[in-house]
Amino acid sequence: MDGQMIFDENGEYKFAERPTIKGFPELRWTGKRPFKSTMYFPAQLKETYGTDVDGWINKIFWGDNLQVMSHMLKEFRGKIDLIYIDPPFDSKADYKKKIKVKGKEVSNDSLAFEEKQYNDIWTNDEYLQFIYERLILIKELLSLNGSLYIHLDEKRSHYIKMVLDEVFGTSCFKREIIWSTKTSSGFKTSANNWVRTHDVIFFYSKGNKFNKQYLDYGAEYKARFRKKDENGRLYRDDRGSGIKQYLDELKGIPMGDVWDDIMSFQQAATSTELLGYPTQKPEKLLERIIKASTNEGDIVFDCFMGSGTTQAVAMKLGRRFIGADINLGAIQTTTKRLIGIAEKLDSAQQTLEQDNPTYYTGFEVYNVNNYDFFRNPVEARDLIIEALEIQKFDNSDVYDGELDGRMVKILPVNHIATKADLAELIANLPYKTFEQRKNDYPGEPVERITLVCMGHEPDLRAHFMAETTGFKIDISIVDILKDKADLQLKREAEAVAVREGNRLIIKEFYPMNLMQKLSLQKDSYVEDWKQLVESIMVDFNYDGAVLSPVVMDIPAKNELVKGVYEIPETAGTIRIKITDLLSESLEIEVK
Repeated sequence: MDGQMIFDENGEYKFAERPTIKGFPELRWTGKRPFKSTMYFPAQLKETYGTDVDGWINKIFWGDNLQVMSHMLKEFRGKIDLIYIDPPFDSKADYKKKIKVKGKEVSNDSLAFEEKQYNDIWTNDEYLQFIYERLILIKELLSLNGSLYIHLDEKRSHYIKMVLDEVFGTSCFKREIIWSTKTSSGFKTSANNWVRTHDVIFFYSKGNKFNKQYLDYGAEYKARFRKKDENGRLYRDDRGSGIKQYLDELKGIPMGDVWDDIMSFQQAATSTELLGYPTQKPEKLLERIIKASTNEGDIVFDCFMGSGTTQAVAMKLGRRFIGADINLGAIQTTTKRLIGIAEKLDSAQQTLEQDNPTYYTGFEVYNVNNYDFFRNPVEARDLIIEALEIQKFDNSDVYDGELDGRMVKILPVNHIATKADLAELIANLPYKTFEQRKNDYPGEPVERITLVCMGHEPDLRAHFMAETTGFKIDISIVDILKDKADLQLKREAEAVAVREGNRLIIKEFYPMNLMQKLSLQKDSYVEDWKQLVESIMVDFNYDGAVLSPVVMDIPAKNELVKGVYEIPETAGTIRIKITDLLSESLEIEVK
């Protein structure tokens, strides 16, 4: 570890102060705050797939990655060998996934719609603070030889490079990698500008651990090795030195920092890897990074997990892994993907020789800080307004609505509410009106405001009051994670499942949110509830806390779940998890 970190009796981690270095450039932004401490957040084990290997089982966390990494500090500080992240690019865009009802016969576009997965729209200051805080935790988690690869585009990469230098120090910077995607079609080519054909990947490392990677020489070069020795080995000795150069001793062309041999998914739209998840990256890209900066058995972490490419490749390469994402769709997509890979690896490993790598195929799924309200943070504002019965303001630039005589502001729920999240509200408060109320009713609050958030910094209220000094404002905070634990934020699905003899039969399934979205599509009609299901998991001996499925019914893209399953004689309490096409799940029990 690089410096002292204190974990006090209140469950708070405090980081050592980093002194300002004379002559060292530092990026500044409005509202920049040193990230001096963070709280420990509990995690709840929800599901287990497979078993541990040598005492290790991989971990997937659903929640704000700031909370996830704060949770991880207790066990994994200084133990992560590689962290790859593909964070938001501040692309000013909404990223969507196409949802389509399953079934081979379905061709009607009315049975498909686009669902927002997340938005990538930030103010510059908010974005930089968001990345800055997470990079500090990433540094704490990395081992003494640990490496970070951060994937960006041209919009913010120059800013993030300066933040990386501040957090890690310039000595940890190893390389700027250009991933040349060579995209030559679509909307990018319509711009009246040079066509953008690359992304940037910054490589930082605390140590010098690196496995050099090589490209194949190609047929033309190999053809120069025409001679064979007595053992049949190809060689060449045409360089005048008289020394034989053997083809099988050459590793290849050392890989440089411009990667132009990995296709993007825009070029490979029919790739079998494609899961329909926005911003998904090719496995070959992650394979190169993981091979270069880890060895078998090392721990790989990705806290902007998305479709789980990092975890999938780590599993295939015999690495241990941890993943995290705030979007439930990412958790479900990754879980499904890893189950499929694990089944293939476990089956293949039974016939492999002993010198093959150990595969870590078991994994657990956790919620951090009981983060189980929102499948999709994009919809959070409307869900909160409905659940709290807030009188919605459609045309206000300041408040989202009114509740019990108080103005309501809903803060972003895709991360812990910070002081930076208050900046826009504080800047736009109606101070002229406040001044008039202060004169007319001295001693009375000029406004009563309720802030709604999904976790928050402990001094959030104090900061608001300090920034609005001169006005008496009655400010309260509703933290949904703590204050509204039983809040119903979405309409639950319903299902009918029965036990008939030794068979478990699911007769009906009604995913209410999905059905409501489909009902908005013209001429939509679904013949079979199975067309709305992504997967079914069955635990025949549920322990009352953690789902450990024995049946994992995950059909191919256009296939349907079975819906009927054999019950073993040793079955006890049966727990069923049904996941619909929106990645929302219903769990029910059959005695």
